[in-house]
Amino acid sequence: MEENKDQEKVEIYSQRVRAGKRTYFFDIKSTRSNDYYLTITESKRRFKDDGYFYEKHKIFLYKEDFDKFLEALKGTIDHVKTELMPDVDFSKFEDNGERDRDEEGSTPPSDELTWD
Repeated sequence: MEENKDQEKVEIYSQRVRAGKRTYFFDIKSTRSNDYYLTITESKRRFKDDGYFYEKHKIFLYKEDFDKFLEALKGTIDHVKTELMPDVDFSKFEDNGERDRDEEGSTPPSDELTWD
């Protein structure tokens, strides 16, 4: 577990997608041996007792799985759009400026989210 925390220290690229009560983070990170991997994090703001906290779920995706993951994701989304919900106009859900990143591709600082 300790090695995993060390791997997460070097962030190369980050993109944030706000989606209602959820925020998704796509982060490229580097290991000590200069290998790269992607983390996909879903963050949900929750209320507990007298304040808010953020519930996080994270997926680690390694380079050897990028193409398989992308193909499966695209195929699954296409199936929903064409087979399960062919009458839905998905264009109304297109990016409304909810994706945030700066000129270098990094997520701008935000005081609304705090990480452990």
